[in-house]
Amino acid sequence: MTRKKKKERTEMCIYINVLRMKFEQRRSNRTIAAALGIGCTTVHDILGRFTVANLVWPLPAELSPVDLDRLLYPGKSGKVINTLPSWLDIDTELSRKGMTKQLLWMEYQSAVGGDALGYSQFCALFRDWKKKQRRSMRMEHKAGEKLFIDFCGPTVPIVNPATGSVRQVAIFVAAMGVSGYAYIEACEGQDMASWLNANSRCLHFMGGVPELMIPDNLRSAVSPPDRYEPVINQSYQALANHYETVVLPARPRKPKDKAKAESTVQLVERWVLARLRKRRFYSLAELNQVIRELNHELNLRPMRHYGGQSRLERFEQLDKPALGPLPPTQWEYSEYLVARVGPDYHIDYGKNWYSVPHPLVGERVDVIATQRLVQIHHKGVCVATHPRSDNAYRHTTQAAHMPANHKGQSQWTPERLCSWALSVGVCTLKVVESIQKSKAHPEQAYRSVLGLLNLQRRYETTQLEKACALALEKGCINRSFIANVLKHGRESEVTQDGAGVSMLVHENLRGPDSYH
Repeated sequence: MTRKKKKERTEMCIYINVLRMKFEQRRSNRTIAAALGIGCTTVHDILGRFTVANLVWPLPAELSPVDLDRLLYPGKSGKVINTLPSWLDIDTELSRKGMTKQLLWMEYQSAVGGDALGYSQFCALFRDWKKKQRRSMRMEHKAGEKLFIDFCGPTVPIVNPATGSVRQVAIFVAAMGVSGYAYIEACEGQDMASWLNANSRCLHFMGGVPELMIPDNLRSAVSPPDRYEPVINQSYQALANHYETVVLPARPRKPKDKAKAESTVQLVERWVLARLRKRRFYSLAELNQVIRELNHELNLRPMRHYGGQSRLERFEQLDKPALGPLPPTQWEYSEYLVARVGPDYHIDYGKNWYSVPHPLVGERVDVIATQRLVQIHHKGVCVATHPRSDNAYRHTTQAAHMPANHKGQSQWTPERLCSWALSVGVCTLKVVESIQKSKAHPEQAYRSVLGLLNLQRRYETTQLEKACALALEKGCINRSFIANVLKHGRESEVTQDGAGVSMLVHENLRGPDSYH
């Protein structure tokens, strides 16, 4: 059997056990060696040194194990190391970009001189210290590199003060990878607009842009979710492009990919949401005001495993200096979709219709809609920009987009048509007003009224006025009747005062003599 390699020096607690078993229990050297797992020679050596040092059992109360070691081995120092580095400082420095253990060891060695640890022992002791910290060893974060994002599972109720109805709002949570600096916000839900706006406000809260944004595989970020090649949806990618960062979704059903977000969610549920459980909120703004206060309090809480440092202190020290700059303008939520231009050179978006240049009828176009504007692109070129309409079922049309034969028609309004009719005569005005009232919407009457305008090109103004008077007398107020009267020259049949009508003479009409 191979013998174990002899230790360079016996541990100090062994001395006490050997002396106790020898002088109190009266054991033999062989029994003591077997019980303590040491050699008989070691037991004999300790007892011999005890005698030479003129010590007696029991030992004096003021004699410490270090003093006993010095008396038994006067030629050797019992001190193993003189100076240990601050492992928390070492861990903090390693979070910086480009930092290595060897460089930190060289700086430590130059600071303490001969009392420094060797490099291998330095690394071994640092690994032991890391294992005692409550941090995952699977992921190493660099300062300013990663922002972890997620939604809390629990929601918060908001009561409508007018109706008493209750709606549940979602809680958005984000945390920096190194410092754990947290951002919390209540959102209307986990829909696209709420998700993207919360991401934007989070980056401005941080005061900079990380290299990576690591969300969960929720539908508002990834479509469809995929373990190996997730596809970022177009709106989220636009946000990432605006802030010049990269979105790297966590793998589905792999919480360790976003352990920082999971731990922050747990903290938020315990230290924020749990404190709100008995409170009633009547608006999202009221809830967010309270959450901001609790968020600040959470970031100021000392952390036991970081020497009492708070998340805010570590963020100011590590993450914030490494963040990228924010763009000059804050990102604005946009919707992206593809539409086809209709025959009326308009596209349908958000219960409204927006015009594009008429040659694009039938073409597919890309629509980018923000809260203020609707932009329409064709083959990568912006062909139309409209203010976003707040009124449903309305047409927004630019004259430049219309064909030449439509532009004149678009300039007519009910007031302008009535003004034109009055220039012809009072009867014409009454006909135009009657036609407009007969339609559900004034625009539906434009075609008929403009048809009367075209009659002026072939007939005198006085003829048109008389024809309109005849239409009023007969109760046939429409363009077709008036055009037929003018065509057959019957406008003179109107009575002088407009109260009656002379008898019409026509070969197909029988007179009063035909009736008895």
